[in-house]
Amino acid sequence: MRPLPTRMADRVIVALDLPDVDTALALARRLAGTVSFFKVGMWLLYARGIERLLDTLIGSGSRVFLDAKMYDIPETVAHGVAAAARRGVSCLTIHGDPAIIASAVAARADAPLALLAVTVLTSLDDAALARMGYARTAAELVRQRAREAAELGCDGIIAAASDDPAALRRHAGREDLLVVTPGIRPAGAAADDQRRIATPAGAIRNGADYLVIGRPIVAAPDPVRAAAAIIAEMEQAR
Repeated sequence: MRPLPTRMADRVIVALDLPDVDTALALARRLAGTVSFFKVGMWLLYARGIERLLDTLIGSGSRVFLDAKMYDIPETVAHGVAAAARRGVSCLTIHGDPAIIASAVAARADAPLALLAVTVLTSLDDAALARMGYARTAAELVRQRAREAAELGCDGIIAAASDDPAALRRHAGREDLLVVTPGIRPAGAAADDQRRIATPAGAIRNGADYLVIGRPIVAAPDPVRAAAAIIAEMEQAR
C-alpha cells in the first residue's frame, strides 16, 4: 500500500459502522465517486448478508479494510488470514502480539493483503491502560508494538495521530511501515467515545498514511458533502 495514492480521496477509509448490510451498501453506493475504500468491522462482520456486502464492494472495484482484529492462538489466526487473503480484501487487522503477527505474516505468504497490527485502541488512554493492568503508558506501548510489528514483517500498524506516525516509523526502523489512523474528528466535531483524536489535517501532517473515518461521515446529514469537506481539509496539509 506504499507508495501512497496521489489523490487524498484515496487515503480516506470510510468505516461502514452501520446497523445492517443494506444500509451499508446504500451508503457505499452514495459515496461512489468520492471515496473508494471502506472498512468493514464488528458492526457488520456477524450481520446477515455480510458475504453479499464483501462481494459487492470488492466486485465493484472498491478496496476493503477488514477490521477483524484477529486475536486467538496462532494456528487459528493463520487460517483466518489465509481465508481473508482468498476473499480479496485489501487489508486486515490483527492484534499486536508477536506470536500472532508472526503467524499471520507466514500465512499471508505472497497474497496482496496488507496486515495491520493493532497497537492501542484510540478509545484507551493512560488511565484506562492502568486500570487494565498495563504498567506502560499508551505512547510506550504503541512504540513497543510498532517496533515488534516492523521486525516481524507486518505491513503496518493502527495508531492514533497523537502517537506521531512519522516518529513511530523512525523508532521501528522502517520508513515503509504503513500507519493507518482512526480517531479522526473534524475541527469542532464531538469526540464521542474516542480519547486520542486528531483532525484530518493534523493526522496527515503527523505522517498518517490512511485515515479511518466513521461517524463524521456516516452519521452526517449529507455524507458526500462531509467526506468532500474532510478530503479538502486533508489537502490543506500537503
